[in-house]
Amino acid sequence: MIDPDLVSLTITLKLAGVTTFILFLVGTPLAWWLARTRHTAGFLIEPLVALPIVLPPTVLGFYLLILFSPSSGFGKLWTSITGSTLAFTFEGLVIGSVIYSLPFYVQPLQVAFEGVKQDLLDAAATLGAGPLDRFINIVAPLCRRGFVVAGTLAFAHTVGEFGIVLMIGGNIPGETRVLSIALFNHVETLQYGRAHLMAAGLLVFSFVLLLAVYTLNRQRPGQSKRLSIGS
Repeated sequence: MIDPDLVSLTITLKLAGVTTFILFLVGTPLAWWLARTRHTAGFLIEPLVALPIVLPPTVLGFYLLILFSPSSGFGKLWTSITGSTLAFTFEGLVIGSVIYSLPFYVQPLQVAFEGVKQDLLDAAATLGAGPLDRFINIVAPLCRRGFVVAGTLAFAHTVGEFGIVLMIGGNIPGETRVLSIALFNHVETLQYGRAHLMAAGLLVFSFVLLLAVYTLNRQRPGQSKRLSIGS
């Protein structure tokens, strides 16, 4: 029989991987737009993206639970397409994780994009490079550390989620029971040995990832301090 904690680990890593991949697809153009736009909408969207940093996870989880309800428009649409509800499913966890981890991906990448000099892009444009060509061949290489930092923070933040996961995913073994929920279960059932092992593993994992992020920041001369979330 497979150890339930290993199953929870698998679900957690899968959730973090899928969430980070979706954030790469969605968060990259959003970060680029926020870094370059002078539109008034940017002043509204930027704090909206950062809202999960200060908003209690249970608040966001509560409203997502309402959104996922079959009685809501979105919930009805999802049910009609898939034949199942979103609440208390892995798919629901992914949506919640993408929203909750969005600022941890967008903010570092936005700062990296802001460091790209417009002169370089203008020079490339005069040589006939299109917008996508300029992004792939100029912006992406210059901001590779920003991509690493953003991806690392988003992945680590998803691994450590608890409140929003509990609200919209519950505690279903093999489906929505991630490591943070499994740790809570061990403490509730007084299995402190397993709780210590799991907590120590998460602590070391988080420290190593953050050490890597700060090492990358220090290696980049003149990099803005805003790479730190929430500053």
